[in-house]
Amino acid sequence: MSAQNAPLRDAASRLRGSDDIALLSATDLIEHYRAGTLSPVEATQAVLDRIGRLDRHVNAFALLDADAARVSARESEVRWRRGEPLGPVDGVPVALKDLILAKGWPTLRGSRAIDPAQDWNEDSPATARLREQGAVLLGKTTTSEFGWKGLGDSPLTGVTRNPWNIAHTPGGSSCGSAAGAALNFGPLHVATDGGGSTRLPAAHSGVFGFKPTFGRVPVYPPSQNGTLFHVTPMTRSVRDAALLLDVIGRPDLRDWTALPPAEISWQAELDQGVRGLRIAFSPKLGYAQIDPQIEKIVTEAANALAGLGAIVEQVDPGIEDPIDLFQTFWFAGAAKLLASFDPTRRALVEQGLQAVAEKGRAIDAVTYLQAVDRREALGRHFNRFHQDWDLLLTPTTAYPASAIDASEADLVVRPIRSPFTYPFNLTQQPAASVPAGLTEAGLPVGLQIIGAKFADTTVLRAARAFERAKPFPRPLDPS
Repeated sequence: MSAQNAPLRDAASRLRGSDDIALLSATDLIEHYRAGTLSPVEATQAVLDRIGRLDRHVNAFALLDADAARVSARESEVRWRRGEPLGPVDGVPVALKDLILAKGWPTLRGSRAIDPAQDWNEDSPATARLREQGAVLLGKTTTSEFGWKGLGDSPLTGVTRNPWNIAHTPGGSSCGSAAGAALNFGPLHVATDGGGSTRLPAAHSGVFGFKPTFGRVPVYPPSQNGTLFHVTPMTRSVRDAALLLDVIGRPDLRDWTALPPAEISWQAELDQGVRGLRIAFSPKLGYAQIDPQIEKIVTEAANALAGLGAIVEQVDPGIEDPIDLFQTFWFAGAAKLLASFDPTRRALVEQGLQAVAEKGRAIDAVTYLQAVDRREALGRHFNRFHQDWDLLLTPTTAYPASAIDASEADLVVRPIRSPFTYPFNLTQQPAASVPAGLTEAGLPVGLQIIGAKFADTTVLRAARAFERAKPFPRPLDPS
């Protein structure tokens, strides 16, 4: 081993056991693989051991294929020994949300209405890119049924719990991704976001979630929610999210809305900081009700970015709550989804989703097309807003994570559970949630950072700057 690898060798020797290895980031693992101080087999087994010990407390995995993961890890180890890794995530453990296709594994989408006895012989674009780059695929993480709500339960997999307090939800619909990322069940998680389904659980679970500009990560098959829907990274660090985006943000011919490939690595400008950036801070977006603790925490976060040299002013973007606009598309998507099932299977879907679909069936074509016009106007509004402001800061959620036993009435009143996330699915802008602090009850709070369309790099830079200034702890093991 060369002298330049001595620090990594020393770091590896200080790892006290498999659990320490499981806590390493993806970028750290790659450095160790390159130096020969750790192997993909060791890292994968460490993650599997941690999942085996802790997942019974939170229920993050809908499917875990330990045997396939070990085979992939051994193959990766051979490539690293030859100095021939397939790509930047070769040998890194990755989990996929169970809305994302993966060959050989059923994608049941949290629903009893999906027949598992069918050919599962196709990868989604994100899965295909990860396989091509040698990632170790662990399995499928839980989701609320078809990703329809912001809570962490489904009729198929039951309740997924928040690692910070298992009496609370981790948020949804990417509940398993959030709980798994928080507990280091693999450093990389591929999630989805149609109205906040990455950012909301990231905020509730104390991890980093990033919704890139629409089209940045190809999607196939298309979601019932159409152009609201994004495939996203969810990780414990901004750098790991940028690494994952480098891999899954590559073109795929099956998605005709996909953007051209990026000309640079998303990791390239992460450490350029925020000095001189013009940042608008809107704690209520002009219309939201918000928990006072969350408002205090995100205000302190905005001040921290100002302390790093950004020009931060409290400014509302001048919009009304677009919830009715969002629900036009969301409810119509639910109606489209349930129309694809025969009555027997449709009856297996939970009542809340059936009620949403019923509202969607009542939307006429003229109303829908008027909503398209209103959505375009909202997008133009934010195009103009970002002529003056590089970034917009808001809370990610209005309230801390709710208790597991939240009432059904609450689900009807707050089906998305955040007034801050869905506007930016409508406008297709990049938006991230970065951990900002803890409530008095010890529940995480997220700061949302929104950029102009296509300004993904600026969002990641700001998130990285804040992360470095305000490092966030990981939860205690729920055991």
